Amino acid sequence: MRRTATVLLLAVLALAALGGASAAQAKVAVGIADNKSDMFTDPRFAALEVKYVRVMVPYDAMHDYALRTWLDGWMAGAKASGARPLVTFDRSRKRTSHNPSAAQMATSLKDVRKRYPFVKEFATWNEANINKRPETVARWWTAMRKACPTCTILGADLLDRGNVGTWARRFVKAAGRTPKAWGLHNYVDANLLRTTGTRKLLSAVKGAVWFTETGGVVSRNNGSGVKFPTGPAHAAKATRFVFSKLAKLSPRVQRAYIYHWNTGVGAKDDHRTWDSGLIGPDDKARPSLTVLQGLLHVKAG
Repeated sequence: MRRTATVLLLAVLALAALGGASAAQAKVAVGIADNKSDMFTDPRFAALEVKYVRVMVPYDAMHDYALRTWLDGWMAGAKASGARPLVTFDRSRKRTSHNPSAAQMATSLKDVRKRYPFVKEFATWNEANINKRPETVARWWTAMRKACPTCTILGADLLDRGNVGTWARRFVKAAGRTPKAWGLHNYVDANLLRTTGTRKLLSAVKGAVWFTETGGVVSRNNGSGVKFPTGPAHAAKATRFVFSKLAKLSPRVQRAYIYHWNTGVGAKDDHRTWDSGLIGPDDKARPSLTVLQGLLHVKAG
């Protein structure tokens, strides 16, 4: 009798633990990643009431008038919408060297904070495991943490390629500590409807994981050797998979930023090389936006 009671108690505790995990997983926050500020004036964006947005910024943008002007507009839109910005640094558009010093990265963060003091979330570098040594990025991360101890500094935004786990472990070894959060671009997982790359990062290191770019791809012609299906219907299926499967792999997954809001045209946003917009170039909503509206219980409009 006592043994039966013990078994029942263990079963109840197991169910409670599962329930707690499910509750934690259900709290994955939705964000939008897009460098175009016109999304902030789109009623369809406002209806989603997303609380998180992401922008990718050249690390020396504060020293470029045109980039400052663009970022001023983007930040004004984010602030007016009440969304919290995440700034990911990337290479300079003017300098020949793509490897700034740790001191330059710290200064870049301070410059952004001085101009936009409400920004408190940063990522060291965009898709750093493509062509950056983890030891280099670890030095940047350490310097950026010292530059703003109250900010959240993601270790890096990583791509879900084969080296994602080994790169992250080398980063931790070089930094001497684990970041509180990592960024992950898991397009391959999302569009192949698999979990491989996301699981690699989760198993390799500790810390929260934010999908800082994710979602379904409508078309791409960027020269990548990694092939996966594309198209509006597929993009909707992949977007649904992000939340039904990938976001539920672990309670450590805290946010998912869909990239991107709308598909622009022209030289500033050439959708011929990459198009994952929730809104097409004809300004019409795509099926992937309908998926997101359903997840957020927003009436399509």
